[in-house]
Amino acid sequence: MHFEGIHAIVTGGASGLGAATAQALAARGAKVTIFDLNAKLGQDHAQAIGARYQSVNVADDDAVAQAIAEAGAAQGVARILVNCAGIGPPQKTVNRDGNPHALADFRKTLEVNLIGTFNMISKFAAVLAATDLEDEERGVIVNTASVAAFDGQIGQVAYAASKGGIVGMTLPLARDLSQHAIRVATIAPGLFMTPLLASLPLAAQESLGKQTPFPSRLGQPSEYALMVESIISNPMVNGETIRLDGAIRMAPR
Repeated sequence: MHFEGIHAIVTGGASGLGAATAQALAARGAKVTIFDLNAKLGQDHAQAIGARYQSVNVADDDAVAQAIAEAGAAQGVARILVNCAGIGPPQKTVNRDGNPHALADFRKTLEVNLIGTFNMISKFAAVLAATDLEDEERGVIVNTASVAAFDGQIGQVAYAASKGGIVGMTLPLARDLSQHAIRVATIAPGLFMTPLLASLPLAAQESLGKQTPFPSRLGQPSEYALMVESIISNPMVNGETIRLDGAIRMAPR
């Protein structure tokens, strides 16, 4: 898959890993559409990198179908999808007051991270599968999991479940979509300089970074974007989840 002139949709593309990915793809000549609920950040970033912005709730069935259709009408059928939209509020199964994890919060995390990712994939793939193309492959889908899918920490039960679901569906998605010449891969990042970690004091950032064996620092969003570019460029990467974590294995807390 090449980049020049190809329409790419990046969910969660207004900030963090998604913003870096949108910027990298635009720099390679792709026509980028950012899907994000943060209108101010999304519009500003889209303008800065020469992309389009649309306000989209990835877990909304009708909204996603409409957004993909509108983006396609503006920039052509999308052939690259990078799913970065996600949330991760911490909450224990039973809190210190003896109360159970709020079911609504658990459900919302799965709605956004897991169901939202699948919602984007199924609708993106349906449109692309119906498109007649002469290239060997029609498109590429890159999902964002987390090392929490394997090393979920205390308070990450909902987040880990949602990211584990993304890992679990990667291979069957790739097998399902192989008949349409669409590849699927997933990246499981470790500790990266996302907006959440950037809000922490410098000493806390450095302490977290030292947990990574090598390089002993927080990952940069541009390094995540570089992995996205590599997956898109290499036609044999399919059905795989790639840990991008500097060899870290997370402790219980």
